[in-house]
Amino acid sequence: MRHNKKFNHLGRKKAHRDALLANMTISLIMHKRIFTTLAKAKALRIYAEPLINRAKNDSMVNRRLVFSYLQNKEAVNELFREIANKIAERNGGYTRILKTGHRLGDNASMCFIELVDYNENMLKEKGAKKEGGRTRRSRRSKAAEAPAAPAAEAPAAE
Repeated sequence: MRHNKKFNHLGRKKAHRDALLANMTISLIMHKRIFTTLAKAKALRIYAEPLINRAKNDSMVNRRLVFSYLQNKEAVNELFREIANKIAERNGGYTRILKTGHRLGDNASMCFIELVDYNENMLKEKGAKKEGGRTRRSRRSKAAEAPAAPAAEAPAAE
């Protein structure tokens, strides 16, 4: 019975799964965005976010702990220098998953997973939305305008 076992094993043994997630985390840190399946992205988010959270406190203990998971000096340096500065005030939610559809061969759900503070397009749209005033739409305004328009056309037709 699998009571209370929620971890996705991704069809791999533990060593293979750990290597997969470590390599994907390194790619995410170095490239800021990767393209993968939805199941792997969800597993990666659970694996990577605690490591990214450790980077907020730049100490030797945290660097060694993150290095024990990733085994890549360049990725650890990038994480503790560049990424830690951008996420310093954020309290979690360092990654974003954007679904892109299904793969042709096996119909697997595909997506992008990216670091939130590194997508310039989303940051520009966020700033533009805040400048605009009203974001809610009500049905009343359309209902009020609809009867008024045919009434205005009726006298013009006569």
